[in-house]
Parts: sequence; C-alpha cells; structure tokens
Amino acid sequence: MALRLYQFAISHYCEKIRWALDYKKLNYETANLLPGQHIKTVKKLTNGAGASVPVLEHDGEVIQGSSNILDYLDRVFPDKPLTPMDEPARTQALAWEKRLDDEAGPAIRCYSYHHFLQRPKIVVPLLAAGTPYYNRILLSLAFSRVSETMRKWMKINERTAEKSRESMENLLTELAETYSQQPFLAGESFSRADLAAAALFAPLFQPEAYPVPWPKPPRIPKEMQTWLNQWQPQLQVLNRVYSDYR
Repeated sequence: MALRLYQFAISHYCEKIRWALDYKKLNYETANLLPGQHIKTVKKLTNGAGASVPVLEHDGEVIQGSSNILDYLDRVFPDKPLTPMDEPARTQALAWEKRLDDEAGPAIRCYSYHHFLQRPKIVVPLLAAGTPYYNRILLSLAFSRVSETMRKWMKINERTAEKSRESMENLLTELAETYSQQPFLAGESFSRADLAAAALFAPLFQPEAYPVPWPKPPRIPKEMQTWLNQWQPQLQVLNRVYSDYR
C-alpha cells in the first residue's frame, strides 16, 4: 500500500513529515483535510485515539503524530536516516525535537493565529489550502464561529500570544547561537532536530516549497510584520537550513 499522509497543508507539524518523506525520496499521497471537518476522518483512522494530524497510513499501519511518524519512517525506510545512530547525538536530537514540538510549535501557532484570525481574507485560504474550492466559501460564511472555536481550542488570546512571542524569541536566540558554533543541532550531520527547527519555524519565513498561498508582506498585520522584520537575522539561519536540505 502506498504511503498516505493525512494533513492540513498549513500545519508545520505536517511539514515535518512532508519534508521527511521528500528527504528520503519516498513516493506518497496527501489527503488534505479541512480543520474541524477532519475530526471524523482522523478518529476513524485512529479508532478514536485522537483527531490530531499528521497521520500516516502505510501497509495497514496508522501512525499519528510527527515524532512517531519520523520513528516509523527511519525504522521502515532506513536509507537517509534522520535519527543519529551515535547514542549521544541521538539523545540530543530527540531532546531538541521534543522541545521544539512542545514549545516552538504551539508558540508559533498561537502567535500567528492570534494575528491572522483578525484577517479572514488572509487566513481562510491558508486553512483551506489543498482542499476543494468550495471550502473557502464555507469557511468564510462560518468564520466567526471557526475563529471562536480555534481561539478556545488552542487557548489563543492577547496574553498567550505575548507569552508565545517571548518563547519564540528565546528559542530563536538559542538556535541562532547554536548554529553559529556548529553546523547541526545534534551530531555531525543533518537530523530530525534540524528538520524540526526549520519546519516548525517555516511559516515565519514563508518558503516557496510550503504548499499554501502565503500573504504578501503588506497584507500581514502591522505588529506581526514589525516583529518579523526585527527577527529576520535569526529566522534566516533556519531558512538556510530549510533551503539546504528541503
């Protein structure tokens, strides 16, 4: 059975897996889901275990969560491994990935949606990317409810957005300093740690390989664009990792 990735095109956790699959040169299909409507599909796949994406389906196996999927890919498709074989490097790579998944991912999501949910014409195409065109219409018509649900589910408000900004700044500073001293976050080669860092921060430097219609700078909320301009040096460090290995 072919590899099939159930995803949101906009999700930076899903970008981790798209990147891993491409890095390993594996053929795969994507099933682009619409946030909210995805719940029934994903719960059916996982026998009710949860509704989060990404979910990978392969040869009767269903694997949920980006870290679990990377484990599976390295085990089943060992060529071009993303998990270091050397134990100290492996431990370091997994620790970086967990920290980035737990801290960077939610912070970037909270901060970005706090600003973009105030701009329906920008965020609707991002949420519906890769799905049938009528989903944009449906999302637009129900946007106030969608926005309210997303803010409640992800605990997005002024206070959490500010806390998320501080978390992003701390991580960006540490990542830039680390990369200034060594080429990779763990060991002597590109690993899942580097992939996680660049994939999760990718929405902030908007690479072309990412399959969504990024808004042009003039359409980005002013406060957010000011922050992006201020942190470009650190973001470009991750952009270079993305460009070199994506």
